[in-house]
Amino acid sequence: MRTKLYLAVLLAAATILAIAAVASAQGSLTPQEELGENLFFDVNLSLNNNQSCATCHSPSVGWTGPDSAINAAGAVYEGSIPGAFGDRKPPSAAYAGDSPILDFDGEMWVGGMFWDGRATGWTLGDPLAEQAKGPFLNPKEQAIPDAATLVAKVLASDYADDFIELCPDPDILERYNCIGRAIAAYERSGEVSMFTSKYDYWLKGRARFTGQEIWGMTLFRGKAQCAACHVEPLFTDFTYDNLGVPKNPLNPATIADPTFADPGLGGFLMHSGFPEDVYGVEWGKHKVPTLRNVDLRPFNSFTKAYSHNGYFKSLEEIVHFYNTRDVPGAGWPAPEVSANVNTTEMGNLGLNHGEELAIVAFLKTLSDGFVPKK
Repeated sequence: MRTKLYLAVLLAAATILAIAAVASAQGSLTPQEELGENLFFDVNLSLNNNQSCATCHSPSVGWTGPDSAINAAGAVYEGSIPGAFGDRKPPSAAYAGDSPILDFDGEMWVGGMFWDGRATGWTLGDPLAEQAKGPFLNPKEQAIPDAATLVAKVLASDYADDFIELCPDPDILERYNCIGRAIAAYERSGEVSMFTSKYDYWLKGRARFTGQEIWGMTLFRGKAQCAACHVEPLFTDFTYDNLGVPKNPLNPATIADPTFADPGLGGFLMHSGFPEDVYGVEWGKHKVPTLRNVDLRPFNSFTKAYSHNGYFKSLEEIVHFYNTRDVPGAGWPAPEVSANVNTTEMGNLGLNHGEELAIVAFLKTLSDGFVPKK
């Protein structure tokens, strides 16, 4: 169980981040953030000049996957190379800047980036900057062959002068790291992590929740146990869990290999050389995502996918799963990974249909772009 001390420290850190983001939102981007923005949206920073970070992390949908049809199916996005796919849905690129360096706190693993934590922060001291570097050289994503080619592409861009000024060391590795840090700075900025949801304005006393939204928040914090992992105000605790999510049969990895089962954090720890008594208990666990912007979409019929493999296609569906996964006769398929499933904080919560809908109503208050009444 999450300790009260850890949650208090996390809440304090998150509050500092929120203040910083709001301050940034009130002014223009810093030069580093502006460079990060240019890098983030540049489709030329891919092997075939056809994919940017924003291709899979669009602001219109909360900095995650922007294609409704893809989300409704496998939820995994094609890379720069036609036919190249990863095996997970894109997580949100927003509200991740406070994730600490991956570490075992004596009770659980906390921090890092990516669903499996492999952007640890162990190299740069910043998991978000390490994560930002990864997709450029991933053959299933932007597929650039090496850091030197990436740097050359940036030097050929129309923002090359800014890049040289902010990343003056000509060493390729240093400039590669500088690219990661600039993107991380942009993702931390108030343009990405905005804190402009109805929930944020409610905290400031500038918005009123409906009765259903208040009921949902009360359930979220109490009976439904959502807040055990989705800690306010960032709505994550940066830990890892196996929720018992079923296999997504339309995931390209599953289509290629029906026996595929995503090992998550456990797989990363195994490949990093940790012993079996360390990685075995983490097998099948994935990082707890933020719930901010969880319902942000360009139009009502737009499909968003939820969980690491995109199995769920609506908030109503995933909330019902949390509530009834372990209820006899509920009809849910078997977990993708049956080991280490969280059975203490979900699975048979005893919520009725109205309570489920109230939680969904509260989750919908977390979308940025709310305009309070004057």
